[in-house]
Amino acid sequence: MSEFVVHGGTLALAWFLLVNLVTSAVLAVGAGWILRRSTGTDSAAVWFAVRVLPAATALLFVVVVFVPSYWKYEPRDFVEGFDVTLTALALGAAALLVTAIARGVSAWRGAVRRTRVWMQSARPIAIAGTAIPVSEIDIDTPLMALVGVLRPRLLVTRGLVAALTDEELAASIAHEVGHSRARDNLTRLLMRATPDLLTATPAARAIERRWASAAEHRADRMAAHDGPVARCALASALVKVARLTPAMTPLAEPISTLIDGGEIASRVERLLTDATPSAGRRSALGWTALAGGAAATAVVYAPALRFVHSVTELLVRSLP
Repeated sequence: MSEFVVHGGTLALAWFLLVNLVTSAVLAVGAGWILRRSTGTDSAAVWFAVRVLPAATALLFVVVVFVPSYWKYEPRDFVEGFDVTLTALALGAAALLVTAIARGVSAWRGAVRRTRVWMQSARPIAIAGTAIPVSEIDIDTPLMALVGVLRPRLLVTRGLVAALTDEELAASIAHEVGHSRARDNLTRLLMRATPDLLTATPAARAIERRWASAAEHRADRMAAHDGPVARCALASALVKVARLTPAMTPLAEPISTLIDGGEIASRVERLLTDATPSAGRRSALGWTALAGGAAATAVVYAPALRFVHSVTELLVRSLP
């Protein structure tokens, strides 16, 4: 039984790498077309799903298709040997997983170190309307940042507090509260720790930039729910902060800042148009597509298990 399990684990890792490789390659080649065709799509959830698609597809295939197929059709009394190619694929998948974990840990530790430096000069300040702890810090660059993944806190520089009016400060804080409610720092960390081969390509960075832009627009919308005054105040704050802040590379750590997503002009324009797009129709279409996909999956699931087992057997016998 132990050999059966070990052999199955090796095959699972090999399948994870192969599906990951194919999906990453397709997405890397088609990313430019997807980005051009989706210029009007500002759903952060959509871009996050696109970014983690290779790893999610590989994991779902292994858990939902390969493992049940192997468990149902693989004989327990006979286990094939471990050939060189299969073992190499399994080791490659293991290396991919370990590298992704290390990348995530590095990003998290970088955020912790950066936060500790900022907190050396911090003092708590009371801000009405938010339960998130807010601290004022003393650094040269004007900054408003949401730090922390599980226990977020908001950091604001003294210079920025002095530069913004009370209405602009309140709207900016509401924007960062929007990031907190959407768990954007956690999302940043998950994208950083995604175990896929897409990470090393320009496509991954382009998709992450599109996600960052969409996340900023979403946080703007959440802050703008307080009405026209809040929208105008946030637009004014964005312009002020952009003028005060020198051009900088977006942070690699899971930290959300007021202007991290760039595209200040489009954000200000959208805030001042006094329009909030409705997601009702998109939501209905999404649920309809999900229901149709679930029905189709139920029909082909059993034949798919047998087919995957046959393909697995063919690969094991033909690999050197």
